[in-house]
Amino acid sequence: MFELKVLTDFSAAHQLTMVAKKCENLHGHNWRVEVCVKGDRLNDAGVLMDFGILKGYIREVMDQLDHRFLNELPCFENTPPSSENIAVYIADCLKTKITDPGVVVSQVTTWESDNACAIYCPPVS
Repeated sequence: MFELKVLTDFSAAHQLTMVAKKCENLHGHNWRVEVCVKGDRLNDAGVLMDFGILKGYIREVMDQLDHRFLNELPCFENTPPSSENIAVYIADCLKTKITDPGVVVSQVTTWESDNACAIYCPPVS
């Protein structure tokens, strides 16, 4: 099994309800995001997937989130924009973009601070 990891970031504001009172206020984070994809076979070029292509897909998703008020985005209309749900959103978006045979999103980690993150591991389908 091979795994690739790409690190990226975005800045955005959100407002959560029914959590710690501090987080119920409008506030922002400089999220650091780790995306991992995995697969068991290398392609003819000897790589799991081209890093440049993967980074391009990730940048497309980050551009949808960067410098936004996440609560106002359609993707979070019925879902709180928590770090956990942001990780799910990123994984789901990438799942539709990655078409390389046998390559799947294995993990998305969203760091909202230097010492707090959420990790999402999509189910294998």
